[in-house]
Amino acid sequence: MEQALQYARVSRERYIRELIEYLAIPSISSDPAHKEDIRRCAEWTAGQLRDIGMENVQLHSTAGHPVVTADWLHAANKPTALIYGHYDVQPVDPLDLWEQDPFTAAVKNERIVARGAADDKGQLFMHFKALEAVLKKSGRLPVNVKFVIEGEEEIGSVNLSAFLRAHKADLKADVSAVSDTSMWAEGIPSITYGLRGLTYLEIELTGPNRDLHSGTYGGAVANPAEVLARMLARVKDNEGRVQIPGFYNRVVDLTEQERKLFRQIPFDEAQYKHDLGVAELWGEGGWTPLEQVWARPTFEVNGIWGGYTGVGAKTVLPAKASAKVSMRLAPKQDPDEIVQLAEKYFMDNAPKSVEVKVIRHHGGKPVIVPLDNPYLASATRALREAWQREPLFIREGGSIPIVADFKEILGLDTLLLGFALPDNRAHSPNENFHLPTFYTGIESLVRFLFYLSGEG
Repeated sequence: MEQALQYARVSRERYIRELIEYLAIPSISSDPAHKEDIRRCAEWTAGQLRDIGMENVQLHSTAGHPVVTADWLHAANKPTALIYGHYDVQPVDPLDLWEQDPFTAAVKNERIVARGAADDKGQLFMHFKALEAVLKKSGRLPVNVKFVIEGEEEIGSVNLSAFLRAHKADLKADVSAVSDTSMWAEGIPSITYGLRGLTYLEIELTGPNRDLHSGTYGGAVANPAEVLARMLARVKDNEGRVQIPGFYNRVVDLTEQERKLFRQIPFDEAQYKHDLGVAELWGEGGWTPLEQVWARPTFEVNGIWGGYTGVGAKTVLPAKASAKVSMRLAPKQDPDEIVQLAEKYFMDNAPKSVEVKVIRHHGGKPVIVPLDNPYLASATRALREAWQREPLFIREGGSIPIVADFKEILGLDTLLLGFALPDNRAHSPNENFHLPTFYTGIESLVRFLFYLSGEG
C-alpha cells in the first residue's frame, strides 16, 4: 500500500495532464450535436481502463449512449467492488459567465476549472489512478474490481436500468462504490449514506384557442398564466408543507442515531445564508435546514412561462402557460405513486376554464445505505487515515437514481465516497475541482482497496 501511495504522489503532474485531456472532450449527453463527442469520450474512457491494467474492457451500444465495462478478477476469496461513474456532462450555458472555454481546462488557485471537473469525470478519474497505482507497484489488486460507466447520467440514466438487468450476472459484486457526491467541506471527508429520490413533471394549462387582446377579453376569460400561478402557489401552505393529498404517507422519520449524527455536523446557518445571498431561510416548519434538505420531501417550481416575454410590451392574454416542477422524495416514497398523486391534484384543482396536461419526465427512487453495512468500516478507515480526522456521515438532497437500481436489480448497497467540495460549481459556469482534495482522495481510494480486502 505504501508503495502505491508513493507512486500516486510522484505521478500528480501526469495525472493533471491526462485529466485535462479527458475534460477537453465535450461529452454533453443532452445535445444531439455532441453524439460523436459522447462516443469519443466513451472510447477515451475505455482506453484509459486498458492503460491502467483493467481487463475485458468493452464498449456496449445502447438505445442511447455507450456503456463502458471492465474488470480485474484475480483476487481469490476476496470481495468484489463494482465501481460506477459517468463520462457525460451538463451543457455549459450561459457561456458568457465562464472565465475560459469550458472544455479547455485551466489550473488556477489550486483548482482545475472545466465542465466535468467535479461532476463526474474528475471523481471517476480518481478511481482510475488509485487502481493504476496499485497495479503498477504490485502487479495485482487486493480485491476484485468491476466497472460500469455510462454516458447518460445527466439525462436520467434512461438506458442503464435495462443494461443492468441484461448484464446482471456479469455485474455480480459484493458492494458498489460511487464518487459523484461531495465532502462536507475542504479537509472534512464525508460518506453519504442517504439520497433523496426525484420525480419531474411538466404542467401545461390551455385556455382560449389563441392569444387574446388583454383589453378586449381581459376580465371575462381566464388567464392560464394566472390560473397556473395560483395553482402552484397553493401546493404549499404558509408553513412550507406540501398539500398534495397522500404526499407524506410513506415518509420515514429520522432515527435517533441519525439525529445524533446530524448534530455532529458543523452547520453554520449564518454562513449558509451569507453564501446564498439571502436574508432568511424558508422551508417546512418544525425541521432544521439540514433535515429539510436531507430527510424531508419537497416540491419545487423549476421554471414557469406563458404569454409574451420578449422586448417591450405586448398586451396579450396567453392561450397557454406551462411550468416544470420537481419533487425530491424522502426514503420509502415511491416516484410512480407521487407522480400519480400530483397528477390527480392538478387535475382536481384546475377550474373548468382551462385544460390541464401533465407530462412525465425522469425520476428515481430515494436511497438509504444501512449504517451497519460491513464494508462501511473499510471506507471509514481509509478516509480517516488519508485526512487524519473522522469522516462525517451525511445525506444528500440530490438524487443519483442508479444507486437505487444497484440495490433493486443487483442487490448491492453503495458506498458514496464523494470528493467534490460545496463550491465546486457543478452544473454551473466555472465548474472546478480542488486539486489538494483530488490528490488526497486518490490516496484514500488506494487505502480503501486494501482495507476492503482485509489487508493493511
